[in-house]
Formats: sequence, C-alpha cells, structure tokens
Amino acid sequence: MTRRQLIVPFVLGGLLISTGVRAEDPAPPCHDAHAAEPASATPSAEARVEVPDVELIDQDGKPVRLRTLLSGDKAVIADFVFTTCTTVCPMLSAIMVRMQDKLGDRLGKDVTMVSVTVDPARDTPAKLKAYAKKWKARTGWVWLTGPKDVVDQVLKGMGAYTPNFQDHPPMVLVGDGRTGGWTRFNGFPNRDLILARVDEIAGAGAVAARKAD
Repeated sequence: MTRRQLIVPFVLGGLLISTGVRAEDPAPPCHDAHAAEPASATPSAEARVEVPDVELIDQDGKPVRLRTLLSGDKAVIADFVFTTCTTVCPMLSAIMVRMQDKLGDRLGKDVTMVSVTVDPARDTPAKLKAYAKKWKARTGWVWLTGPKDVVDQVLKGMGAYTPNFQDHPPMVLVGDGRTGGWTRFNGFPNRDLILARVDEIAGAGAVAARKAD
C-alpha cells in the first residue's frame, strides 16, 4: 500500500483532516470510489429503527446493554464506522467531532453519542479506544463492538447492515431516548441539521417533564 493510500486528506465544512491508518492485518478497502464524494443529507422523520436488547462492549472493554444506553431522557446521535477505513468513515467521525464541540457540556448529560463498528472482527475495544483518542472523543461519546453475530443484529435493526461491511451506507441517526423515535440523515449531514433535531427532542422532553409535574 502506498503512502498516498494511507494518508487521505479531507475537507469537511472548512475543517481539514489528515488520517493515517496502520493496521496489523491488511486493511480492507473502504467503500466504492464514488462513496468518498459527499452525498446530500436527507432526513427521514420516520426512520424504522429497532434497537435489539443485546450486550455490546465499549472502548474500555466494559459490557454495555444497548437498549439501556439508547433509552432514557437523552437524545442519541449514532454513526457506523470501522477503524481501518480511509474514506467515508473519517468524514463521519469528523461530523461527530463537530457535534461534540457544538454540544459542549450537554454531551453525556443531555446527549449521548454512539459509534458502532461495522467490522467487529478487527475492531477490538483497544483499537476503538485508540481510534477514539485520535478523534479526541470525550466522555459521553461511546464506541461499541462485540461478537460479529450480535453486532450484525444491531446493524440490521438500525438500518446500517450490508453483507460486505466495506459498503455500509454513510448515515447519522438521531434518536429520542424517551419515545424511541429516530431520524435518519443519509450521507454527510451538516451539524446544524443534527443539532436542530437534538434540540427538538430536548424541547419535547422538557414539555413532557412539565406536564408530569
């Protein structure tokens, strides 16, 4: 593999990111060539998402009950990546970084961010932790892996599964932990679109809390 293949520059919303990937195993190619081009981010207000009640493993090697993590009085922002990807996945992670910066102190309190690997055979907790560190992920941004059959079940339920994980669709999901409703943004959404949906969820939650008092 050439240096050019290992180091890929991206410009996303004025942010320049250079990504270098080194893997013990040969890194699989990531997506088709056309997938590296930004796609329109079209939201689907009625995204069909079924979160299975399964146990995954986070970047610290701790078990995480997925349905518990994604429920409660928080909004959820989720994406699907793999650590040896050099095209689409870094662009998705860049979007998540921009969301992390935009959310500030709300991350981990009002909003949970979740990145699920689509390549659990290679993406061990240690590799996810190193990848998270590269992106300066803070507390409240959880990275998940697990047995392949369990991860595949999650990906199918959340609409991110493909037989060849390298061809997984770029998307960001925004979920309402209180109601279980989800919005899917296909492609590479602007952070303001994501934040607007997060704020809608937070507003609806505040109204529900006032009515309950």
